Amino acid sequence: MALILDLLTTASMLFIVTVGLMMVFGVMKIVNFAHGALLTLGGYASFVVTKLQITPWLGWPLAFVVGVAAGMLVEYLIVRPLYKRPLDAILATWGLGIVIAQLVVMAFGREVQFADAPLSGTWLLFGVDYSAYRLLLIPVAIVLCALLAMLLNKTRFGVNTRAVIMNEDLASSLGIHSGFVRFVTFSLGAGLGTLAGAMITPLSSVDPNMGLPWLVSAFMLVMVSGHSMWSLLLTCLVFGSAQVLVSTYANPVLGGLTIAVLAAITLRIRPKGFAHG
Repeated sequence: MALILDLLTTASMLFIVTVGLMMVFGVMKIVNFAHGALLTLGGYASFVVTKLQITPWLGWPLAFVVGVAAGMLVEYLIVRPLYKRPLDAILATWGLGIVIAQLVVMAFGREVQFADAPLSGTWLLFGVDYSAYRLLLIPVAIVLCALLAMLLNKTRFGVNTRAVIMNEDLASSLGIHSGFVRFVTFSLGAGLGTLAGAMITPLSSVDPNMGLPWLVSAFMLVMVSGHSMWSLLLTCLVFGSAQVLVSTYANPVLGGLTIAVLAAITLRIRPKGFAHG
């Protein structure tokens, strides 16, 4: 039973980390290499809350607000002029990630820090004492997936977003403010990235490069899943389970390579990912 919970909680963590990138890359087709740095910002938001000795639950909204504000600034100053130059956008976001990491070093130093978890202790589930905080991430991931799927598929904003992505000129001629749609989508994606950083921090440590190890896996999962939130959740469950099983029964080093290898094989068979026809 503990192994099943490991599979579910690992898949939940992967989804939470990846969903912000999905909003920017999967929906807007912008390769945001600063996503790892956004995770780091979220981690330090939780660390600041810990240092201030206030309830760790405030780390989540604080991280989201910081991420949305950073996303609004970055979209307006850096990304907006590069929408029609995707290669330049890759370089710009890569450089932005380096800048954010250096600013974090200047503010907090290079030392490894730790943040308090909003929920501590264990819960007894099916005869197994398991980390309460890891279990909490399962419903969080499902609710997050449902809300974002509803936003993109059941609201006027979601319809406008898809119209802008499919044909921006036609969407604009129909009265859709494409610039506002991209602005909101990028800011929301950045906020989800920092929120993810705050959520995973209690399970690891905080350092200026904490987001980088997640970046490759996140890109692989988004590329394989396509543009659907539910497809992303299923991909995280399948690939995350494979990673845990390989780490448990073979070798942790091989486990760390599992997602990249499976993604390469999957994209060789289905170049456009699961969510495409």
